[in-house]
Parts: sequence; structure tokens; C-alpha cells
Amino acid sequence: KFYKCQILVEYNTLKFYIICRLFYPNVKLGKRIKLYGKIILKISSKSRITIGDDVIFRSHTYYNTIGINHPVIIVVHDNAELVIGLHTGFSGTSLHVTKSVKIGEYVNFGANCSIWDTDFHPLDYNQRRKTINGARQKQIEIGDDVFIGANSIVLKGVKIGNRSILQAGSIISCNIPEDEIWGGNPARFIKEQKNL
Repeated sequence: KFYKCQILVEYNTLKFYIICRLFYPNVKLGKRIKLYGKIILKISSKSRITIGDDVIFRSHTYYNTIGINHPVIIVVHDNAELVIGLHTGFSGTSLHVTKSVKIGEYVNFGANCSIWDTDFHPLDYNQRRKTINGARQKQIEIGDDVFIGANSIVLKGVKIGNRSILQAGSIISCNIPEDEIWGGNPARFIKEQKNL
């Protein structure tokens, strides 16, 4: 069973490289990217995407027994930029980029995290009656060696410093300094992260 699983991973990964090469020339892929399960892509040809070496996408509970609610979803709109650093891991993560999302190296996302750099809809109800356009957008930056616990949401305009940890189920709507542990809804400071 393990051998069949490995073949499926290699097949999905190869298919991902071929699809990006054929249909998404604006996507720069690093080496040894792995797909555990399928991935959902909705990428504008006018966007810019860079995915570093050794990035892992897990899209099925078989590969992360915490329980993945949906496959990894990557949506990048016109003139938006997504950068993913090397050795970063995603499990059932939703990435929705309308402006810019930059993720550092060795970042880990627990199952079912969401990273959204937009409100998706205008806040003014009169405007929402006419259109969903006009939502606020602001760049997200996530530093190196960050760990974001399962079922957390990173909202627009957030900057997370290197080596910080977000507890599971956190809603992150403000900047988080380096080497700190935060958690809750909304996320609040808990303590400093000490080097062991």
C-alpha cells in the first residue's frame, strides 16, 4: 500500500509540473516539490508566482491524520504576487491572493489554515447590494520558521515575524513580532518563544 501511495504522489507531482509548464508560464517552480493528493489552482496569467524547493502540499486526510477538510487551494488574481519559500508545508490550506502574499522558508501550516489578503466583499452594505468589487486588500508577509496551527486564519495586512507560533484556531488580524507565541480569536500575545 505504501508503494502505491508513493507512485500516486509522484504522479500528482509530475502532473503539477507539466500543468504549470504548459498553462502557467508565470509560475516559477523550485525542485522536489511534492503533492500529496490533488491541488486546486485558479491562477491569472497576469500574476507572478514563485514556489521554492522542497515545498509540500498535502490535500488529503490520508497524508495528515488531523483531518483535512478540502484540498490545497491556490487562487492568485490579476497583478497579484505569491511567493513561497523553500521547505514550506501546507495541509488543506486556502491561499487567496489579490495583492501580495509572501511566505518565508521552513514555514508550516497546520491542517485547514487560510491566508487571505482581501475582505472579499466591500464593508459598506450599499456597495455590497450592487457589487462584490471594491473589497479592501493589503499585503501579507510571513517570516521564516513560522508555525501556524490548524484551522487558523491569517487576514489581510498581517506581518508575522520569524520563528513565531500561532496556536490552533487563531484569527490573526494584527502584526506579530519575531519569536512570540500568540493565540485566540482575535489572536493575542501569550508569551515569548525561548530558544531551547
